[in-house]
Amino acid sequence: MKNKITYKDIVKLQPCYNPSEIGMNEDYSDTIPNFIDEFKDKVKDKEDIIWLICSYQYMTNKDMRLFAVWCAREALKLVKNPDERSVNACNIAEQFANGEATQDELDAARTAARPAAMDAARTAAMDAARTAAMDAGRAARTAAWAAQFIHLKTYFG
Repeated sequence: MKNKITYKDIVKLQPCYNPSEIGMNEDYSDTIPNFIDEFKDKVKDKEDIIWLICSYQYMTNKDMRLFAVWCAREALKLVKNPDERSVNACNIAEQFANGEATQDELDAARTAARPAAMDAARTAAMDAARTAAMDAGRAARTAAWAAQFIHLKTYFG
């Protein structure tokens, strides 16, 4: 496993961006955590970073778990009042990665957070369905108005 990632390594992986476009010099070489910190907000899409670093060639299991925790916490920032079970699962996952929690504690936190994730998914699906229904209703009203307008225009000339 490589401890550092370099400009040349990134170019070899053929990402969908040119590393120099995000301010990386050709002599760049650093650890994955430092790479993430430095470039996570410089790429157009965070998936560009995720795609690159989710290679076992560059990250230890600990690094991958800590990165997953970071991603989860970034997602939780988008929620007004994140469920405490989800926050706790992130905390326990981080502690587990650092050797400060047991597998049983991690399993318990995951089991406790699963209903919170299901509730969030259900809420998101209902919101999406509601929005789609409202958009469809608006489109139908607009189409009906347009049809009436065309009919009236044809009728009255």
